[in-house]
Amino acid sequence: MSDVTVRFAMAAAMVAASTLVMLASPSSSAAAAAASHDYGDALQKSLLYFEAQRSGRLPYNQRVRWRGHSGLTDGLEQGVDLVGGYYDAGDHVKFGLPMAFTVTMLSWSILEYGDQVAAAGELPHALQSIKWGTDYFVKAHTAPNELWTQVGDGDSDHYCWQRPEDMTTSRRAYKVDAEHPGSEVAAETAAAMAAASLVFRRAGDNHYAHLLLHHAQQLFEFADKYRGCYHESVRVAKRFYPSGSGYEDELLWAALWLHRATGSREYLDYAVDNAADFRGTRWAVSEFSWDIKFPGLQILATKLLLEEKDLSSEQRLVLEQYRSKAEFYVCSNMNKNPGGAVRNAPRTPAGLLFIRPWNNLQYVTNAAFLLTVHSDLLASFGEPLRCLPDDEADTSDTGGETAAEVVVPAAEVLAFAKSQADYILGTNPASTSYLVGYGERYPRQVHHRAASTASVKQEKGFIGCAQGFDDWYSAGGDNPHDLVGAVVGGPDGQDRFKDRRGAYMHTEACTYNTAPMVGVFSKFLEIQRQQEQREL
Repeated sequence: MSDVTVRFAMAAAMVAASTLVMLASPSSSAAAAAASHDYGDALQKSLLYFEAQRSGRLPYNQRVRWRGHSGLTDGLEQGVDLVGGYYDAGDHVKFGLPMAFTVTMLSWSILEYGDQVAAAGELPHALQSIKWGTDYFVKAHTAPNELWTQVGDGDSDHYCWQRPEDMTTSRRAYKVDAEHPGSEVAAETAAAMAAASLVFRRAGDNHYAHLLLHHAQQLFEFADKYRGCYHESVRVAKRFYPSGSGYEDELLWAALWLHRATGSREYLDYAVDNAADFRGTRWAVSEFSWDIKFPGLQILATKLLLEEKDLSSEQRLVLEQYRSKAEFYVCSNMNKNPGGAVRNAPRTPAGLLFIRPWNNLQYVTNAAFLLTVHSDLLASFGEPLRCLPDDEADTSDTGGETAAEVVVPAAEVLAFAKSQADYILGTNPASTSYLVGYGERYPRQVHHRAASTASVKQEKGFIGCAQGFDDWYSAGGDNPHDLVGAVVGGPDGQDRFKDRRGAYMHTEACTYNTAPMVGVFSKFLEIQRQQEQREL
């Protein structure tokens, strides 16, 4: 799991203390750069990963056979059925905020690139991956103003290294309600269900789409009416997934998804009327993540601005302000913002975006997705990306002149997104894929309890907390099972990676790392197939 409180406090010290090693010499990078990638294989593997993360009673068609049923009494103590959903990472707590964000990004991937996913024969698996999450959200939303948002406790869970099938740690469930609000998690769950409703409507399942949309609308009303920070209500989440950006971004994000799902002007009016007060048109940032939704909602607003014809002048004015902040994000990730390093996202020497030492690839995969979507939007309207200088920049050293606007073709935006995806697939100094199971070289000691322990189907004896640490976590050698399709945390700021279970800043994978790559791989698979057809 992404323990962000500890992340900020310990990241620098842990990186310095670790002996990070290169998995290959720099001389191999030239060969890696010349290699093409099998995006179809990467897409198939990325969807397989979500089956390894399933909690609950596994279906008959489960493809990850080393997993078994788990968490079958979740919610029993509180008198509610909370069986199902996803484990977020290498442990067994079900955290509602990152789970909902995962489902939102899976759904957005299918909404943008569903035809490509279908052409690859992977649409049924994609729909199943979304539905495994939304079925759980339906269960967890037990009343209009009540949402169960966590099962398990991160502190006790971290004391055990057990298979999910053997869990002995607390499975207590926690909720938000009118007296204990949680606007971030309620709004993000609303966004996930609204986005998923669009997916299932397109797939022809109108009944399920209507059910999801009903829950989404109730959850948004709950999140907005009873405003409050969710980790203050569910304090056990605070050390692991605290809301650093506040709940305003989730409210705006959910409103735009509900507008897209319903066409109702009330949701658009909400996003317009609250744009400034909720910082949607004031915050220009370089990070899009399970916590910070500003760039995502700004990209959505830009799509609305360019695609919607029936907008008032006031709405267009506010949406243009959203677009300005969206372009700052894209330009920052491409290192194109005038003004130098302070206005652009940092990179490793080999060109990988590097936002933070802990699980950095989550920021890379999300950026690759947003830039891919935005490049498609620009290309469809024949517009370039415009990177503007900072109006408030100090110009004393330039004779009072501000830096010039930078104009970037849409194709260049897409090319940069591809460079980040290809780095993850092995075009990097280590010639190592950070998508597990892809290529010849990939992490073999992923920080993951189930993958690093013998399957319950092969070793049926119970494995206790301490025994798991002694016999499996501390054991040398590769994991018994490859966590196929998982995007791990990735290399450090110097492109170095240590493949060790204990190096969890780099070897732990999370569902929200992989979710956006479903869309990215689908896009580049389409381009790859078009190129192959032209060459015939």
